[in-house]
Amino acid sequence: MNTVELINLPCAHGGPAGSARLRAAPEDFLVREWLGFEADGDGDHLLLKVRKRGANTMWVAKQLARIGKIQPRDVGFAGLKDRDAVAEQAFTVPGRSAVPNWLGVTGDGFEVIDAARTRRKLKRGALKGNDFVLVLRDFVGDVSLLEQRLQTLAAQGVPNYFGPQRFGHNGNNVTAAVAWFEGGPAPERAERGFALSAARSVIFNAVLAERIHAGTWNQLLDGDVVNLNGSGSIFVPEAIDDTLRDRCQQLDVHPTGPMWHGEPLATTGAIAALEARIGQQHAVLATGLSKAKLEPERRPLRVPVRELVWRIEGADVHLQFRLQRGSFATAVLHELIDNAFQAETPEADV
Repeated sequence: MNTVELINLPCAHGGPAGSARLRAAPEDFLVREWLGFEADGDGDHLLLKVRKRGANTMWVAKQLARIGKIQPRDVGFAGLKDRDAVAEQAFTVPGRSAVPNWLGVTGDGFEVIDAARTRRKLKRGALKGNDFVLVLRDFVGDVSLLEQRLQTLAAQGVPNYFGPQRFGHNGNNVTAAVAWFEGGPAPERAERGFALSAARSVIFNAVLAERIHAGTWNQLLDGDVVNLNGSGSIFVPEAIDDTLRDRCQQLDVHPTGPMWHGEPLATTGAIAALEARIGQQHAVLATGLSKAKLEPERRPLRVPVRELVWRIEGADVHLQFRLQRGSFATAVLHELIDNAFQAETPEADV
């Protein structure tokens, strides 16, 4: 599977309004974690807010461990943030570290901008979402259409695509999965998770694309497994009634697609048939994932774009919005500009 296939995904709202330069500088892509909670004010850990530039999360965590004279495993964080961006994210360190006051501590590519006592070490996934502040440089296209499209996204949300970052540079994570599933050696342990995640993401995106073509990506159909917005909670309704349809229109619940794992599909009827057909179209990936004994998962097909505001200054478009964890900013940009999935735009992993 080549890179073109991975990024050739349909738009849901009528197609992009133009093109623009993405990430002309790291400051053009700012991501702030939205934890959904504050530090307790006491406890055996310190919750640090770190602003980083040109440094990835693991690198910062190792530097914090070295400065605090603690083990790297003692440093907690909720999600990975890309190196080629500006990110404000949380880390925890034990209160027993060698640094009595972390505020203002700096290192290669980072600075601690806040510190407070808290009771628990941060765990992966322990956040609500991410806030994005982006600048699209040198926009060329229909400005009036762009503003109409932004209004639509604020009201209706966007397809919850995995961005191309999930597939690795030039799709290398998918290539590794295919080679492994076709009988080649398994990737190194550190890379195995990336390969499995990329394989699942390819199938999910394909299911979502099929439902966009059918016009049902944002509708509940008989056989759908339903997600409660902003949570990992899913349920199988006895019937899709008017109440559920209204909740779907209000972005309170969403249809879901499979994170392929090989067990019988939770869906029924035409939805199950559609997902099975997509799995057959990606038989190498689907079969390999079936053998990996992964946990069953479903992912919402749609994600709301919360607190979306924008301003246009000359040829530059300034955007701010909030996405729930696990969703990609490039999925929003894909509905606005025609090169969103072509540029290696940094993302928040969770």
